[in-house]
Amino acid sequence: MFGEHELETKFIKILNRKIHLVEESNDVVLYKRDDVRVFLRRDAGDFMILPAPASGYGVKFLMVKLLQRIAVPPRETISGFLSAPVDIEVKAGNLTIDRFIIGQEKYALYGQDNMGVIARYHVSEFKEREPEEIGLMKIIIENPTDNWRMVDRVVVPIWESVMFYSKEKAYYPLIILTTKNIYEVNNTGNPPDGRLKATHMAEPLPNFKMRW
Repeated sequence: MFGEHELETKFIKILNRKIHLVEESNDVVLYKRDDVRVFLRRDAGDFMILPAPASGYGVKFLMVKLLQRIAVPPRETISGFLSAPVDIEVKAGNLTIDRFIIGQEKYALYGQDNMGVIARYHVSEFKEREPEEIGLMKIIIENPTDNWRMVDRVVVPIWESVMFYSKEKAYYPLIILTTKNIYEVNNTGNPPDGRLKATHMAEPLPNFKMRW
């Protein structure tokens, strides 16, 4: 699914969406997805299907609400996985020819009406081992204080974030949540697994302070 594909007649299914490649001639392939149509020359460069951060209609944050809250002891660290939504980017060479959303699409306001942020919204269980979902996020929760801390959600900056992938799964960069007096989220830009491929050059994003 993810990675480079041959330009030849075939269907590529990604959850609830389907891409159809049709050979129009020896030199030209037609890309079809819903009402999107793009003619591609075979010598135009690599044809890639890649995961993209779930920015949907232009939001800069992803909010994942936990089905079970996590109580973190003082001076302790907990690590595990969350499921997370991803978008799909289709590229011919270095040109994006299509981008679309898979699965259910939800948004929510994080914070107060007059100063909050709109975020892509998702509900996930916290798992110590990697679950089977297509989109995943590895998270490390650090409690550097002398008090117990409660975590019920994580709000992650995702705008222009790098993504990582295997053939069948997509991964956000490693996320570190530090439970200080104001919780702070770090999108590290680092892969959760060194065997994964990156969609582009990996860079960390500015930390986000979860004030509410």
